[in-house]
Amino acid sequence: MDHTFDAPPADRELLHFAVDLATRAGQMSARGFFGEWGSRRKDDGSEVTEIDLAVEELVRSELARHVPEDGVYVEEMGATAGMSGRRWIIDPINGTTSFTRRWPVFSNDIAYEDEYGPAIGVINLPMSRQMVAAGRGLGCWVLTGENPDPASGHPARVTGRTSTRGARTQALNPAGWPEELLTALHREVFLMASMGCVVDLVTGRADAVVVAGPPMGYEDVAPLPVIVAEAGGRVTDLGGGSVLEGDMTVLATNGLLHDAVLDLVKDLPRSRDLRALDDGV
Repeated sequence: MDHTFDAPPADRELLHFAVDLATRAGQMSARGFFGEWGSRRKDDGSEVTEIDLAVEELVRSELARHVPEDGVYVEEMGATAGMSGRRWIIDPINGTTSFTRRWPVFSNDIAYEDEYGPAIGVINLPMSRQMVAAGRGLGCWVLTGENPDPASGHPARVTGRTSTRGARTQALNPAGWPEELLTALHREVFLMASMGCVVDLVTGRADAVVVAGPPMGYEDVAPLPVIVAEAGGRVTDLGGGSVLEGDMTVLATNGLLHDAVLDLVKDLPRSRDLRALDDGV
């Protein structure tokens, strides 16, 4: 189940807790970004660093202390079952490839699901000191600074653009896109490299975001339904289905453009084989 407006509002105190947790995760990962650390390849070929694991341990320990009955899913260490029926989904450093290459475009992502579905979503960009935080029924907020105060943020809102022609559309992982998808969008929209991704969408710097290529993990998409919906937008996979239950592609738009962009990419392949291009670096 994705975001629903019929459910009760999320717990505001839990939203503030999630903001504080993302802030602390961001501070640790930002310090690590400028430091020295080891890394290794996982079985799936992706990288994990000592900083990923340290941030994950910080988050797990705080969740165990504050919400011990809730379940937890964290990218590196997997799932811990809870007794409450609610759970937290954490990506300690979303964009480890960027992190290891000293590209300052990674994030710390937190999602919380209760019995009604997605309830809280937080995406923190620690290197630009910008965070978006949303709670079901509480709105979506932009917070800035090294120690953001949830009470001092300003509302996030998507654009009002109604035409796909020239719509600012961020492309995430374009190296993994098939030519057909890339060409179909390039002919119609203003295709841009992704920088802040969904953060740019809900702050009006982009009209749409497309994520294709190698499938995302659940922890990557979990914060999106509540963040995008509470900012006035819409998010699905590229087939128009649930972003949480689909093929782990993403189309996030201001809502007004959504059906038109879905028509542009309908029935197109969504990934290409990157193994022939892998230089092993």
